[in-house]
Amino acid sequence: MHNALTVDVEDYFQVAAFARQIDPATWDHIPLRVERNTQRLLDLFAEQGVQATFFVLGWVAERCPGLVRAIAERGHEVACHGYSHQLIYGQTPAVFREETVRAKACLEDQAHRPVLGYRAASYSITQRSLWALDVLAELGFTYDSSIFPIRHDRYGIPGSPRWPYRLTTPNGGSLLEFPPSTFSLLGYRLPVAGGGYFRLYPYPFTRFALARLNHAEGQPFIFYLHPWEIDPEQPRIRAGWLSTFRHYTNLSRCEARLRWLLRDFRFITVREVLEAMAIPEIASVGVFANA
Repeated sequence: MHNALTVDVEDYFQVAAFARQIDPATWDHIPLRVERNTQRLLDLFAEQGVQATFFVLGWVAERCPGLVRAIAERGHEVACHGYSHQLIYGQTPAVFREETVRAKACLEDQAHRPVLGYRAASYSITQRSLWALDVLAELGFTYDSSIFPIRHDRYGIPGSPRWPYRLTTPNGGSLLEFPPSTFSLLGYRLPVAGGGYFRLYPYPFTRFALARLNHAEGQPFIFYLHPWEIDPEQPRIRAGWLSTFRHYTNLSRCEARLRWLLRDFRFITVREVLEAMAIPEIASVGVFANA
C-alpha cells in the first residue's frame, strides 16, 4: 500500500514553540537553514526513489524561490503551508485570506503548476477556526491536511474522522481532508503521523503502529516532518522545558530513522494517494460540533 510522505517547509525559528522567544519581525535578521536542510531531504528522497508533498511556507518561498523550483523540478508536489506560520485561530478571517492568497500565488508562480493542497501552521484548524475551511475552498484548494483527530494543547478536533474523507464547509464548500495519522490503542488515539512523535517514540513502535494502519485497518497513513528535524546543529533557543523537549528531543536520530521508514514503507504524494482512494462523504463539518 502506498502512503503519503509530506514535508512542512519552515525554518527552526518559525515554530510555534518559540513564538514567545522570537518575534516574526526579526526573522529576516536570522540566517536561514531551511534551504540546505530541504535540499538534503530532496537528495535523500531521490536516493530512495520516493516522491513527496512539500507544504511550503510562503515566507520561505519568497526568500528561497530556487528551492520551490527544485522541489517541482524533481517531480514532487508543491502545496501550501500558509504564509507567516501563525496559528489560524489567532488570526482574523481577513488576515488569513490575505496571507493565503499571497502564499498560494507565490508558490504557483514559482512551481509553474496549480497548488491544490493546504496544511495549517501547527494544525491550527480547530473548532475555533473552522471558518478557514471556507476560505480554502473559495480560493481553489482541493484538499486540506490540518485537522488532527486528537486532543492537544495547541490543536486537534477529538472525535473527527481518522481516515481521508470529503467534508462540506460551514458555507457549503467542499474539500478533501487527509487527517494526520493516529493509532487506536485501548480506545485512545495516539498520534503517529511523524514530527516530534516520530522522534519521541522508539522506531520499532512507529513501524508497528504504521504497519497496523496499512495491514490491519487497510488504510494509508500520512507522514510529516520538517527540514529542521534532520539538523541537530541548529542554534539552540532558550525556551520553557516543554517547548525545549518537543523541539530538540532526538534530532540527532531523526535522519537515520527516516531512512528506515523509507525502506520499510512505500510512499507517494498526498495528491496521488487521494486520487487512488474512494473517499467517503461527510454531510457537513458540523459533525464535529460535539466532538
